[in-house]
Amino acid sequence: MESMLNKLKSTVTKVTADVTSAVMGNPVTREFEVGRHIASGGPGLCWRIYDGTKKSTKQEVAVFVFDKKMIDKYQKFEKDQIIDSLKRGVQQLTRLRHPRLLTVQHPLEESRDCLAFCTEPVFASLSNVLGQWDNLPSPVPTDIKEYKLFDVETKYGLLQISEGLSFLHSGVKMVHGNLCLENVILNKSGSWKIMGFDFSISAANPSDSEPKYTCKEWDPNLPPLCLPNPEYLAPEYILSVSCDSASDMYSLGVVMHAVFNEGKPVFQVNKHDIFKSFSRQLDQLSTMSSALLNKIPEEVQQHVKMLLSVTPTVRPDADQMTKIPFFDDVGAVTLQYFDSLFQRDNLQKSQFYKGLPKVLPKLPKRVVVHRILPALTSEFVNPDMVPFVLPNVLLIAEECTRDEYIRLILPDLTPVFKQQEPIQILLIFLQKMDLLLTKTPAEDIKSSVLPMVYRALEAPSVQIQELCLNIIPTFANLIDYPSMKNALIPRIKSACLQTSSLAVRVNSLVCLGKILEYLDKWFVIDEILPFLQQIPSREPAVLMGMLGIYKCTFTHKKLGIPKEHLASKSLPHLISLSIDSNLNLNQFNSFMAVIRDMLSRMEAEHKTKLEQLHVMQEQQRSINISNPGNPSEEPKSQPSTGNQIDDIFGGAAVNGKENGSAAPAPAPQPNRMSLTLEEKQRLAKEQEQAAKLRNQRPLAPQAAKQSAASNAQAKDLTSSLLNNMTSLNSLSLANAPRPAPVQGSTMAAFPSSGTMMGPMGAQISNGFNTPMSFQTGGMGMGMRPPGPAHYGAGMATTTSTPNFSAFNQHQGPNKTPDMSALDSLFKPSQPKVTLNQMGPKAPPGTNNTWLQQFGGTPNAQTQMQGAPVPLGGVPGGFGMQANPFFSPQNFSQPAAAASLNHSGVKHSSSVSGDLKDLFG
Repeated sequence: MESMLNKLKSTVTKVTADVTSAVMGNPVTREFEVGRHIASGGPGLCWRIYDGTKKSTKQEVAVFVFDKKMIDKYQKFEKDQIIDSLKRGVQQLTRLRHPRLLTVQHPLEESRDCLAFCTEPVFASLSNVLGQWDNLPSPVPTDIKEYKLFDVETKYGLLQISEGLSFLHSGVKMVHGNLCLENVILNKSGSWKIMGFDFSISAANPSDSEPKYTCKEWDPNLPPLCLPNPEYLAPEYILSVSCDSASDMYSLGVVMHAVFNEGKPVFQVNKHDIFKSFSRQLDQLSTMSSALLNKIPEEVQQHVKMLLSVTPTVRPDADQMTKIPFFDDVGAVTLQYFDSLFQRDNLQKSQFYKGLPKVLPKLPKRVVVHRILPALTSEFVNPDMVPFVLPNVLLIAEECTRDEYIRLILPDLTPVFKQQEPIQILLIFLQKMDLLLTKTPAEDIKSSVLPMVYRALEAPSVQIQELCLNIIPTFANLIDYPSMKNALIPRIKSACLQTSSLAVRVNSLVCLGKILEYLDKWFVIDEILPFLQQIPSREPAVLMGMLGIYKCTFTHKKLGIPKEHLASKSLPHLISLSIDSNLNLNQFNSFMAVIRDMLSRMEAEHKTKLEQLHVMQEQQRSINISNPGNPSEEPKSQPSTGNQIDDIFGGAAVNGKENGSAAPAPAPQPNRMSLTLEEKQRLAKEQEQAAKLRNQRPLAPQAAKQSAASNAQAKDLTSSLLNNMTSLNSLSLANAPRPAPVQGSTMAAFPSSGTMMGPMGAQISNGFNTPMSFQTGGMGMGMRPPGPAHYGAGMATTTSTPNFSAFNQHQGPNKTPDMSALDSLFKPSQPKVTLNQMGPKAPPGTNNTWLQQFGGTPNAQTQMQGAPVPLGGVPGGFGMQANPFFSPQNFSQPAAAASLNHSGVKHSSSVSGDLKDLFG
């Protein structure tokens, strides 16, 4: 490991030293930072190519450096010839400006050790790409070693060279003189550019239609860098010392052959005997066999053969070559169109961009990313073109890796996220939101992508709002919870409440229903469900959307509605909505189905709770029985209180309720109230004696407060009678029959005060006051009976379970008591009633409302008994089947609905179709 690190360190140090020594002292370094050695090019691949940046603008460039140490073996005059030739070529290139020629961004600078100039960013020379790696760094860069030309790159590259030669021959009246692989440069985007004008020849008569060029005789004694590459020269250049534009066309034919033949030219030339080699080559060209061109595509073989003709007049000119069918490839034409975009108007550009998505899949990814993408992103400065360019950029982004997207596309997209005009930009981004959220880093999503979604929800266009609401559920899982809770949901709610479009309101509810699964339970209960009660309109689609949200929340296993919320808020709201006159039968049935489910769930949960509480009370009572307390602290009759209550209100009714079935109607007891007057008088006297006993008990604070005035006997008698009647009425309503009181039996009566106790000694609530207690005077003294039936039924129904205290009943003599004390209970204007009228018997089979709270009814639902049901509802997924918003029903508006409803919500022109599409 250490040796590897040392080797790497030495390599880096060597490369740094090479770069430093190569350009040290050159004026180019004042303005440009020189980076790593990336390629080589020019005559004999003598120029080393480095990447670099301009210090002032950070603009990317390529720095060409010629190290003078390469020519140390030559004599001084030869060195000067080489330097002069190289200078001439760069100076000529600097003066020429054309898209097909390499662009010089900083002219040639000379120092003691090197020559250097800067151009547009460069990838490599065509010679490097085809396998000639002279003057390259060691090891050879991987991107060059593994580079393979695609057919479309080859076709368009040769077309570009042809266009460059056409410019030189027709526009500048110049012959290049040394067109070869070394002098064709591939720039950073993949375009082929011509350089190496060291041996270019300008026309002697540029104004004439037939220019004449003066050619120098081949001098084999000159250094190779002072001579053109002989393998690409036309025969006439050597044999007859003549040249013209056709000589460059011969060189183009050799270049085409080399491109399809792994970088090898047509003939190998012996540079020591150049004339003999060319003479032999001339004979071979005259009788060229098809085997010589077998690697060239068939559709261009004939044209290459013409370019390699011995006769210059037979060779096609550069303009003719640009028009051959071989270059009519859809990819080549597309790339050519991009290179000429600056000549097009907006209408022509828009038509081209509309058809581009059909072409992009046919092009190699490298060509699309490095050639087409930069041209597309450059159009972002023109807002009118963005809606046409953006779909193509996003289509390219889909094929890029995440790293490529972040590095090549996102920087250009960031300013476009903030554009609000034209409105189509938002539409395009919304349609590709899943792509953006998947490949964009989280910090850029928060800063750029989500704010765009928020602007779409607040856009004035109804169509934008509808589209945004429709697609939000598709990428809701990619939005972080704080953003959804604090920014997205409030805007959806605002859009629903403030819009005048029915479609937007319905889509808002559908959107909320689909993203409920990404919210937590209490946020839905505290924010979403109360929001439903704020919606003003009552169209059927809106009502069904609200029902759907209730149903989703109620049934979803992660959410659920607590029974307290069901009872106090959800059910009252749903019941009020269910009877809306706009609903049809099917929609009403949907409401009632949900309401019944909620009621059943609430009943089952609460019943389970009460059953568990009852079991706990029974266990506690068993403990109390097995461990009795101090008898002096509790009356002996207290344990019988629970039994008394069970005897009166238990029976079949209570048992039936506990068993989940309706209790049978109690059998009539005709003998319960058929007491003779003597028996009633005896009971009254016994009641009076019981009252005296209560006065002596310390646990009766109410009795201690009674006055010892002269009317105490009458009040006690009245209270005893009323209590006795109430007791008798209650006994008459009991289900289980009881024997008539006999001497020595124990009978319960209302205590003057005290708290009602359950079977375990716990306080019993009557549902209105807890704990519950009754005062003697409160039961009878302050109540005026409205009619004969009041005491028989009303007393039993308006009071809660009576708390019976035991007292000893003794048989007394049959003595008629003085009943005159009862006269004070009634005013003179009211007729007196008899005791029989005050306590009528209840008709057989009559159901008492109060008693039904304790007993079961025939329609009691028993299917929900068993284990407690979770508050979240029936476990189930939130998929397409479980969520009503993914298969909504009965959302449609009635056919006769007006365009403006009673709540002022306007129906958009497409609302019927929208609702039909949305809800089926």
